[in-house]
Amino acid sequence: MTVSALTRPGERDRLIVKLSEIDWVFVLAMSLIAGAGGLMLFSIAGSSWRPWAGAHLVRYGLCLMMMLILAVVDVRVWFALAYPIYGLGVILLILVDTVGQTRLGAQRWLGVGSFSFQPSEVMKIGIVLALARLYHGAPADRARLSWWLLIPAGMIAVPVLLVAKEPDLGTAMLIALTGTAIVVLAGLSWKIIAAGIAAVVAIAPPFFFFVMHDYQRDRILTFLNPESDPSGSGYHILQSMIALGSGGLLGKGYGLGSQSQLNFLPEKQTDFIFATLAEEFGFVGCVSILILYAAVIFMSLRTSYLSHSHFGRLAAAGVTATFSLYVMINGAMVMGLAPVVGIPMPMLSYGGTVMLTVMVGFGLVQSVRVHRYAEVTSGKGTFV
Repeated sequence: MTVSALTRPGERDRLIVKLSEIDWVFVLAMSLIAGAGGLMLFSIAGSSWRPWAGAHLVRYGLCLMMMLILAVVDVRVWFALAYPIYGLGVILLILVDTVGQTRLGAQRWLGVGSFSFQPSEVMKIGIVLALARLYHGAPADRARLSWWLLIPAGMIAVPVLLVAKEPDLGTAMLIALTGTAIVVLAGLSWKIIAAGIAAVVAIAPPFFFFVMHDYQRDRILTFLNPESDPSGSGYHILQSMIALGSGGLLGKGYGLGSQSQLNFLPEKQTDFIFATLAEEFGFVGCVSILILYAAVIFMSLRTSYLSHSHFGRLAAAGVTATFSLYVMINGAMVMGLAPVVGIPMPMLSYGGTVMLTVMVGFGLVQSVRVHRYAEVTSGKGTFV
């Protein structure tokens, strides 16, 4: 839509109608989470907007505007771009393996001048779109139990292996779980699900001993027994659990968390910001944030349910699965219930890349909501 087209009464009215169809309660819940993140980042920086809080809120504002723009893009445009976005993601991941930038022993970034980004973030959206398009219009017997399932399995395996090779086991796991969630929601037979669980259990031991890097094995061993190396590999988990426990019911008070203020808690602005929240606002503060996360997840799933197209349902559900996994994995990690894998708490943690990915995904979810009555066809040519 051109700028001149927006001045035409018909086009302007149509845009206003689309904006009115956006779930503004959903936007409010997200904004409250991002605002809480800004307050926590302000606190742990010693009551300063720099270096984290100000940048966090500005990024959220820009990403929110981008989300609203994406929300009014017809869901059938997303459908048309599904395979190209997935293909671009695969190409970028291959480029990472050949010419990518290496930091802290991991080759995960591509650089363009002074700008660098992680192509794995593109794939978090690409895998959702590609699988949703693949299953759109597919017969139920194919989705349930057939050799055709090798196609989605291959589509998931390619990016997972490329990301795991970087190495980035946390993101690879996130992509794999998101892809698997879409396949299951599309109607996968419980026989295949049971066989898959059995296969994972069978390959876990050899994968642990012969495939994983030493530092990845150390993370799992530390998770099982963090006290074995309290000043080394177990330090993150132990300090996080101290922060969680010391907060009690109501917390120590805003700006009074010793673990974060005195820098005992590592990565307090990113991976372990939830522990910082727990120390300053206690159990009540944690439950309040988790209620907001649950509200966002519920409203996203409701959007999936309302969509009249199979593509829209699976796309919205896939984005919701990714977001839910972020929350569950980070929460479990901070509480010592899962190994430390470097997955932040979305919207709450500092970090532009994850925020951008989440907001693009939610732009897709809101596009599905705004265009929930649209008929998406699988054929070439004009959409109905």
